[in-house]
Amino acid sequence: MPQLKLVALDTEDLDIVSAHLQDAVMRLADIGFQPHERRFAIVLNRFDWPTALAAGGGARSSNERRRAAIRFERVRRVSRQNIAQDKPDAVLSLLTVEFEPTEPPAGMITLVFAGGGAIRLEVDCIEAELRDLGGAWSAARRPDHDSDAPATPPGGSKPKVA
Repeated sequence: MPQLKLVALDTEDLDIVSAHLQDAVMRLADIGFQPHERRFAIVLNRFDWPTALAAGGGARSSNERRRAAIRFERVRRVSRQNIAQDKPDAVLSLLTVEFEPTEPPAGMITLVFAGGGAIRLEVDCIEAELRDLGGAWSAARRPDHDSDAPATPPGGSKPKVA
């Protein structure tokens, strides 16, 4: 499969990016916010769902991960919920990326992680780019979602300021 390069400028685009990022894993240390440039970025290992689903069956060779980067532009503020900042090697598993408009085109982009963690980006508009950084490697197994893990942050409380 060729390397992925996607740009998101609206909610439909962001839904496609979110689908490609489902089950991506990253270290906390690989997440960064550059407030003066108003840019938020993550380097991550995304699970290649299109390749896995096209192969069907569950053959191990069809389970691949790819090193990728996602960046969001025009970010005013970043906040977090249930993410310990003092553990840079902690691994987070991304479930979804959501957008909630406030005063369109502005809104909140929320990255929802397994275990109830979330990062919320206050943005002027949706402007994101997802790009693969290299080739694929074989993953030991296909991600499987534990039905007991919360898919959204519990209680709907506001994330804490990062």
